[in-house]
Amino acid sequence: MNEHNGFSVAGIPFVGLCLVLAGIGVTLVVSAIHGHPDAPPLFQVFTGVIVLAIDSFMLKGFFQVAPNEGQVLQLFGKYAGTVRQEGLRWTNPFYSRQRISLRVRNFESGKLKVNDNDGNPIEIGAVVVWQVLDTAEAVFCVDDYENYVHIQSESALRQMAQSYPYDAHEDSKPSLRSHGDEINTHLRDEIQTRLGKAGVQVVEARISHLAYAQEIAQAMLQRQQAGAIIAARTKIVEGAVSMVEMALEQLSQRGVVNLDEERKAAMVSNLLVVLCGERGTQPVLNTGTLY
Repeated sequence: MNEHNGFSVAGIPFVGLCLVLAGIGVTLVVSAIHGHPDAPPLFQVFTGVIVLAIDSFMLKGFFQVAPNEGQVLQLFGKYAGTVRQEGLRWTNPFYSRQRISLRVRNFESGKLKVNDNDGNPIEIGAVVVWQVLDTAEAVFCVDDYENYVHIQSESALRQMAQSYPYDAHEDSKPSLRSHGDEINTHLRDEIQTRLGKAGVQVVEARISHLAYAQEIAQAMLQRQQAGAIIAARTKIVEGAVSMVEMALEQLSQRGVVNLDEERKAAMVSNLLVVLCGERGTQPVLNTGTLY
């Protein structure tokens, strides 16, 4: 079922028409009673009452449409269209009306506990920005479209979280923590697939909370710290080797000292200890001969 325009006209002209009908009905009744106080004409009184009843019934057709809002019209249970023109409107008084907001809305899911692609328990939450695009589908295709949006969004979040690891062990493999844009796009597409049948458009979906579950958080923190230490040590060793290589090359080019392979190895060892050590070294001064 797709949305289409429902019948409605501007309400201001019908306000004047209702006032005219009310005036005619009152005039007929009053003139009949005052003109013939003993036996007023029944036809004139009946006509005035009918006019007033029709006027009262027409008043039920007035309704207001706020900006970014739609009114879904039904005639005895059958969908009769949607009115989106804002302002005071008038339609068939037999129509029943349901107000649907077309404004952009958002909600934040709770912290869900799921297993990532590696089987690690994690906590994840998301913020979903959405709006109703088709009022007919939102009202008639699902029972409660707002509750449907919340439940299906959490289901899509669980499905997406199980498709990626928390941390990437390979540079080419996306993960929840490192590939934010790709993960958010996947989450939005996953939610849109579920909400399309409800006439809802997902404007944006982003992860708002991401952490390891409490039972493994300490162990994973140690693993991250170990990874950071290894990466830092790797950089330090690379820099130290480059500095030692530069020192040996400069000494050889300038002819400061000639060292055999054994002395070069000792010098390299001492320099690496100095450059890679965590604490400051205490130098030992050689006051004797070189050998």
